[in-house]
Amino acid sequence: MTTDIAFLSALDLAARYADGSLSPVEATRDSLDRIAAIDPAINAFCLVDAESALADARRSEDRWRRGAPLGPLDGVPTTIKDIVLTRGWPTLRGSKTIDPDQPWDEDGPAVARLREAGAVLLGKTTTPEFAAKAVTESPLTGITRNPWNPEVTPGGSSGGAGAALAAGLCHLALGTDAGGSIRIPASFSGVFGIKPTFGRVPVYPPTPYATFASFGPMTRTVADAAAMLTVISRPDSRDWTALPFDDRDYGDGLDDGVAGLRIAYSADFGYARVDPQVAALVESAARAFAELGATVEAADPGFDDPTPIRRGLWQGATALAFRDMDEEKLALMDPDFAPGIRGAKDYPLLDYMAADMARNALGRHMCAFHQQFDLLLSPVTAVPPFPVGRAQPDGFPAGDTAHWVPFCFPFNLTRQPAASVPCGFTESGLPVGLHIVGPLYADALVLRAARAFERARPWAHHRPALADGK
Repeated sequence: MTTDIAFLSALDLAARYADGSLSPVEATRDSLDRIAAIDPAINAFCLVDAESALADARRSEDRWRRGAPLGPLDGVPTTIKDIVLTRGWPTLRGSKTIDPDQPWDEDGPAVARLREAGAVLLGKTTTPEFAAKAVTESPLTGITRNPWNPEVTPGGSSGGAGAALAAGLCHLALGTDAGGSIRIPASFSGVFGIKPTFGRVPVYPPTPYATFASFGPMTRTVADAAAMLTVISRPDSRDWTALPFDDRDYGDGLDDGVAGLRIAYSADFGYARVDPQVAALVESAARAFAELGATVEAADPGFDDPTPIRRGLWQGATALAFRDMDEEKLALMDPDFAPGIRGAKDYPLLDYMAADMARNALGRHMCAFHQQFDLLLSPVTAVPPFPVGRAQPDGFPAGDTAHWVPFCFPFNLTRQPAASVPCGFTESGLPVGLHIVGPLYADALVLRAARAFERARPWAHHRPALADGK
């Protein structure tokens, strides 16, 4: 087990494979050794398949030796969030209510594309039950902890993915985001994550929450995320809502910078309550874009708090998704989540339709906003990471993450691309993320801006003491 291999970027691994100074088998064994040594302290994995991973690695090693790799992800140790169908492995969604004794003979689209690209699949990362909380704990897998301080949460719902990356247990991670579930753990864990435009990455099977959700990369560098998005955005006929395939390499133009862009910065969207340390770090990060040649203006996005829209749509989707869940199964579920299922039963159709119309108005508003501004910057969360065992930080009401994550879910409603980039640490050494939001379909622009910030304020050299075995 070494930190030398563990914190190489995916693209650096590929370069080492190409020159023969490292092999996919060595990198995979290193990841597996680190998982065995470090994961008991953070609980980022709910399944590890060493035999399958090493078999993937040996096949990759043979391709690299023959000079015939499948691409830059070939042989890169990768994880899959336990929400995404993965052939041969149970997808239990953090829940005791799902029977593991099923065929499990199908990959979701993003997993299928990763296999086709030669990625080494290590296992599945933890999620709260049905990815329904912004912290990662469930009755099935227990509490997942933050490598920067195991007494605090890595966020959720892709918390296992964020924790695994931060601790150097993998090099790429597939996450999902229906309300901040990539961006929250990216912020709390000090890694990069992007929620692509809705439909950019094909998704299957569909769910009642599908129109909020995007699958996307979580990585330690922006270039790795661009390489991963290039792969997982390839077409899949099972998703009829997917965007027309854009046959592009998201690495192209990545270093073109932000000079000349018009960028809005909002500290609180005009209605949020933000921790002073978070606010100060994000404001400093926003200033970096002016130093890079962009025009940065303090400007709120100009919409009212859309929490009622989210709540209405979420209740309608929950009523449908769990309509057959009986009390026997509800008794097995997370006590923070089960009451919401009970409360959503018989949700009025007219209320749902009214929320959907309000969502349309919000989307139109943001399309108009981006006629004036190329990008919007804000905090990712209103607070830094907080102690495990809680669904929300002190001082915030129970039952709704919108109060402490007011910046993420609006852009699930509007379907826009948005990313979290590490922008500093609190006085207690916990990571904080900067939110970069782009217009619809401008995934490449969000990546480009994130890369410009990464070059100006590098973050990948930071690593938690736990990752070095301390």
